Order: sequence, then C-alpha cells, then structure tokens
Amino acid sequence: MSSSGYRPLLRTPGAAAFFLTAAVGRVGIAMTGLGLVWLLHARTGSYATAGLATAGFALAEALIGPQVARLIDRRGQSRVLPFALLAHAAAIAVVLTSSTPAVAITAATCAGAAVPQLGALSGARWAHLLREQRADELPSAFSLESLANATAFLLGPVLVTTLGALGDTTLASLIAVGLITGGGGALAAQRRTEPAPASAYAGGTERTLLRPSFLRLAALNLAIGLYFGTIGISVSAFAVGHGVPGAAAGIMAASSISGLLSGWLYGLRPRRFPAYRQLVVTTGWLTIAGLMLPIAPGPIWLGAAIVVTELAVPPTLVLLNVLTQKTVHPAALTQAFTWNNSTSAASSALAASLAGRAADGFGASAALALAPAAGLILLVLAVWGLLRSAAEG
Repeated sequence: MSSSGYRPLLRTPGAAAFFLTAAVGRVGIAMTGLGLVWLLHARTGSYATAGLATAGFALAEALIGPQVARLIDRRGQSRVLPFALLAHAAAIAVVLTSSTPAVAITAATCAGAAVPQLGALSGARWAHLLREQRADELPSAFSLESLANATAFLLGPVLVTTLGALGDTTLASLIAVGLITGGGGALAAQRRTEPAPASAYAGGTERTLLRPSFLRLAALNLAIGLYFGTIGISVSAFAVGHGVPGAAAGIMAASSISGLLSGWLYGLRPRRFPAYRQLVVTTGWLTIAGLMLPIAPGPIWLGAAIVVTELAVPPTLVLLNVLTQKTVHPAALTQAFTWNNSTSAASSALAASLAGRAADGFGASAALALAPAAGLILLVLAVWGLLRSAAEG
C-alpha cells in the first residue's frame, strides 16, 4: 500500500518540479483577467471596453482551451506548449501596445484562446506518474492541485489590485505574462514526467469524450460552477444591504482559508470508499450547510455559514478530478480536465448573472438561496452517478 500524505508525492522523481512550475504559472493565469480590467480602464477610461476585453478573454479560454488541450493530448505537452505560450505572450504584447479599443479587445480574446491550462497539464502528469501501483495516491495529488489553484486565485487578484491601486497596471500584466510563460516554459522542458501522446497508445487515435460517464461529470462541473457564481455576487449584495460593504472581503477571505484547510486535510490520507459514494457525502454536506446561507441574520452569521459550507468544496473538486481520471482514457485526459474547468467557468458566469438579478429583485437572501439549490443539483447528480456506476460495474 502506498504512503499517505504529500511528502511521498513530492519526493517522487520529477513531481515537485512540474508541480511547482505549473503552480507559478497558475498565479499568472489568475492575474490576467482582472489585470486586463485594470489595464484597459486605465488606458481608455471605459469599464465597457475593459469588460468586453475580459469577457472575450474568458469566453475564448473556455471554448478554445479544450481544443488546445486536445492538440496537446495528440502531440504531447513539450511539442505544443511552447507555441501556445508564444501566441499568448504575443497577444498580450498587442494588448499592451494597442492604440484602439477594438484592437485591445481582439488581442485579449486571442490571449484567452492561447493561454494554456497549466492545471490540467499538471493533473495529467500526476495521473501518468501515479498510474497502476500508486493510483490510490491520486486523491492526494489532486488535493495538491486544488490547493495550488486556490492559492493562485487568492494571491493573483490581490497582487493585481495592489499594483493597480498604485498605478502600475502595465506592470501587473507584465508580471502575469512573465509567470505564465516562465512557469509554462519550465513545465514544457520537463519531458521525463510528460504523459505519452495519443499516438503511443494502442490504436494510435484520440478517444472521444462523448460518453455518458463523462457527460455526467460535465453536468456535475456545471453544477459546482453554479455554486461558485452565486457566492461572490450574493455575499457582496448581502454586505451592502446590511450597510457594511467592507465585510464582503472578510467573508470571502474566511471562505478561502476554510477551503484551503479543507483541501489540505482531505489529501492527507487516502479514502477507502468509492469516489461516487464520497461525492454523495460532500455534496450532501454542501447542500445542508448551504441552507444556512439565506437565513443568516447578519454578516458574522453569514461568514460562519460560508466557512462551514466551503469545507465541502475542495473535496468535491478533488473527487470530480478522480472520477475524470477513472472515466477518461489517458489519451484524452488533458482535454477532459480542461472541459471540467470550462463548464464550471461557463455556469459560474451564468449563476453570477442570475444571482445579481435575484439580489436586485428580491434581496440578497434570495440570491443566497441559489447556493443550496446548486448543492441540491450536485447531490442529485452525485446520487445518479453512484447508481449508474453501481449498475455499470
């Protein structure tokens, strides 16, 4: 039986190097969207232009990213990643030197299309490195990935906001692209831990993701995205409605710390229960704890409720990655991980819009009620997945 915890994982030859370089690059990715807002608003004085550029970046990342990942699965990380990094850096350079809003928006969209999903690439390396005898360590590896992602999206926006407030909006974008190209370039150079391209497998062709088992996982990722999109808008509306707008930052910070702690603890020891059974437990926790959110009487109570609810989120994300690895052929794994991210991001954007409308029309509590509703959808899908996996296995 394999050792538990993170130290044996990071002592695996080559593991610490690819994990850390991908983690560095992810900080840059977390900075880029918000960095475009600060940069283009400072340049044009228009939030509309900044918003269109950021929306173009996010939409292209969600739609084109899986196609880049598909190419990486077919040709290999070391062959495709340098070209993606070069295209992304060139597009950001055009944004930085653009003289018209149209050029800036177009270039930002191209930057989103080319930005590599370093988390998916790192996850695919873990799956390749721990295949067969060490497969029971994958939940711990994916917990590390969850921690790296959460840390990136905690540090990245803070760094951008700080530099933007100091008037260094260009520097923020330069740091972001430097982290992405530096981390991604270092990752591409590490061929020893790189997964084999699709041509190396029997048959030599890529595997389709259009199978019921993966489509169930796509639906689960859509549902978790609904939860993500609801929380940010709803908490802000709640804090403003109670006359303490500054409380929103504290509540979200407490939520992030809770998630980091939960993800770290979850990965310390392997679980013996099937992944879908664990998923039913975590989504049930999220649903029940989420019921406290719309009835919170004040910011302190809301913060406590979100801290408790957030404990379920990192294990849920880890389990979705574990199930993806179990479901998808290795020749399509990077693409599958990237689709997970894209579906979650798309539904998060939709949920943010719905939560905003609910907050405007019915108040912040109505918007917060969407969180346990998302949890209930997750729970139903998890139970369905458990039943189907039992029937198929």
